[in-house]
Amino acid sequence: MSLITAENSKPGSTDWQLTRMRLDKNEGIRTSFIEGYCSRQSVKAGETLDIFVSTKPASRFKLEVFRSGYYGRRGARLMGEYGPFEGKEQIVPEIGGRRLRECRWDKTTSITIPQDWLSGVYLGRLTTLPASPDEPYWQSYVVFIVKDDRKADILLQCSDNTWQAYNRWPDTFSLYDDGVHPGMVSPPGIDISFDRPYGKYRQIYENPQSVGSGEWLCFEFPMAYWLEQRGYDVTYCSNSDMVTPERGFKCKAWISGGHDEYWDVRQYHSAMAMRDAGVSLLFLSGNSVCWVSPFRDSSTGVPNRIITREAPYAGLARQQKFDELKKFEGHTTGPDEGLLMGAINVIPVNGGGDWICTQPEHWLFEGTGMKKGDSIPGMVGWEYHGDPAKIPGLEVVAGGTAWQSGVNPQQWTATIYPGPKNNFVFNAATIWWAQGLSKPPGHMPVWSHYSRPHGPDPRVQRITENLLRRAIGN
Repeated sequence: MSLITAENSKPGSTDWQLTRMRLDKNEGIRTSFIEGYCSRQSVKAGETLDIFVSTKPASRFKLEVFRSGYYGRRGARLMGEYGPFEGKEQIVPEIGGRRLRECRWDKTTSITIPQDWLSGVYLGRLTTLPASPDEPYWQSYVVFIVKDDRKADILLQCSDNTWQAYNRWPDTFSLYDDGVHPGMVSPPGIDISFDRPYGKYRQIYENPQSVGSGEWLCFEFPMAYWLEQRGYDVTYCSNSDMVTPERGFKCKAWISGGHDEYWDVRQYHSAMAMRDAGVSLLFLSGNSVCWVSPFRDSSTGVPNRIITREAPYAGLARQQKFDELKKFEGHTTGPDEGLLMGAINVIPVNGGGDWICTQPEHWLFEGTGMKKGDSIPGMVGWEYHGDPAKIPGLEVVAGGTAWQSGVNPQQWTATIYPGPKNNFVFNAATIWWAQGLSKPPGHMPVWSHYSRPHGPDPRVQRITENLLRRAIGN
């Protein structure tokens, strides 16, 4: 029995989601009643993770840690319960240079990761403990990844750089805020820190389960749920774990899921090295490898805790028709993301369309019953990839029209090309691929830019099975 199968045979929890969540204000993103963050994006068994929590007003609270997975359709398993703790209000940091908001809160507790905690994405649910049953309780999450060094069939990279890029905590402090103009204005010269809570996700839809959990439950969890349901040998890592390629060399397939927009350029070179070493790369994602976002140390010297948006990758940069790019003139452009993924990013973006088969004879479509022109409705969105790259052996396996802003026609392509060692690189060209795999507890379906995926689809599941069968040899 595989480690994943054995783990998911254990009883799941019937109570792991947020039941009572309250924002500070209408249309806000912060819940100061109870909120927190972790000292690292990812941690190994045996290592220590610090957790920082603030409560306003000061109140007692508990911490329950859950591993997300399949667990007989329940979606998570309780791994440990900690506390009660005496909470206190912690200081919202002043605005630093480059609009940086970096918390330096007092540590609430530390967890040494037990040896039997399998790699995965872990949610720590924070719950206030009222003095009287007549008083309400409030909840939010903290999120972290348990990683490992073992050989595995599949390495699933979480898109946590992008979670943080769009995190506005405490109010307007994402990479898209300048403090002057409302909405998402994409200013240059902004830094953001992982040393702060995740506010409620606010980019394209409202999801109260996102408070403290980044975008994991929004766009990526359905993929992990499906992989673990089927017993695939999968392990997990953060974007920051890919600044060197060594972790990926121990796996047969690597997956980028959801919205994987922000990459340190070292991640790009790691993925290229993995491809050249024979690892198959699956970009089951959209808008990926779009912005060069270098890591730097926190103010206390912790590596990979601050990111910025330095420049576009080359496929985006050469489309000199988008005013946003002019803000970054003079910065070094990144390498061509198309030469990695098989297709470049497209601008302007934000739309949706149907995922249309163009090469039904390809092994990718075996067992799907799809014919040329058959479509998976609404599967493309809300951002996607455009022109295919000039790579020997590259094939466009799906493509068609996406409707940018719901009305403007725009072309997208899904591609596949061979690697040097009987491996391959596949680009699904949509953020919503995981929505076609499963609909787990805690996940809210999305609707954006006048388009939506329809949920689990047997064709998406079979295409993914075909990809993994070819990649891992099972």
